Amino acid sequence: MDQDLERLFEKMCDPNESDAYVFADKIGLKADEVAKNRLIELVNGEDWEIAYLSCRALSKTHWQEEALDVIFKVIFDRKNKKRQGAFVQILEEFDLSQRFVDVFKVYLFGNFKASTLAKDYLDQVEFDITPRTIRKAEKHWNHYLHNPEEPDSLAIKKAEVEPMLLEMKELFSE
Repeated sequence: MDQDLERLFEKMCDPNESDAYVFADKIGLKADEVAKNRLIELVNGEDWEIAYLSCRALSKTHWQEEALDVIFKVIFDRKNKKRQGAFVQILEEFDLSQRFVDVFKVYLFGNFKASTLAKDYLDQVEFDITPRTIRKAEKHWNHYLHNPEEPDSLAIKKAEVEPMLLEMKELFSE
């Protein structure tokens, strides 16, 4: 990795740096394969603030799909349950059009903040939906119905999800 990128990583990872996000953006714009791999390592690391900044940097690269795989893995990791919201929030920097099922799972199984943000994405993003996407979403919905993490929210989610799934099915029944 060149010295300029190394210096940017040092600045981004410095806990006293007030503009760390600026350095994250610069890393994302200059990232090569080595920098991408380092960013992915940091996303999986223990320091959630550096992980968040690394997600931000990855959003500026052309490795968005690979980055999204890693970010969703971090979101669904039980140890990050309290920090899910931050990782879901950074998803706004990515193209989510191919990620309906992942966002839907966050809506169903995420903590309050993560679920609320995921619902906003479900309402605002134009997803590429296929019959297979619908079947996968229904599978997760059925799992949720039998294992709700928040039984009190079951009625609310039922009122939101069932019409959504029905509307998507109708797209392919015509």
